[in-house]
Amino acid sequence: MRLSRRTASLSLAVALVMTLAYEAVPHARVPADEHESSGPFGAACRVRVTGSKVTVYCHNPYPEADRVSLHVECARWWDIDTDSTPVEAGPAQTVRLTGRCWKEVGDVWISHRRAS
Repeated sequence: MRLSRRTASLSLAVALVMTLAYEAVPHARVPADEHESSGPFGAACRVRVTGSKVTVYCHNPYPEADRVSLHVECARWWDIDTDSTPVEAGPAQTVRLTGRCWKEVGDVWISHRRAS
């Protein structure tokens, strides 16, 4: 039986997608540093922006401490962006971080680091 060009092209496309999908599968990660633990880590944070003020609550449900920092990027070019000092969220602890802009808030994010 002879395959049509459309069927052959479709078969080739499916084979290519399957090959690429296999390559995209995540592989086991080997820690780069001996001090890095393999357990779950990182506080869950809730961000609230009200006008020009930012309030963040981070709760750490894990046994290892997490040092969280708040980063606020203001919308206006002349407004000063801020980065808070790291605050340690211990096991089962909730911490509050605040920041603000003079005018509108452009972007907000939280950074996490393992406590040493």
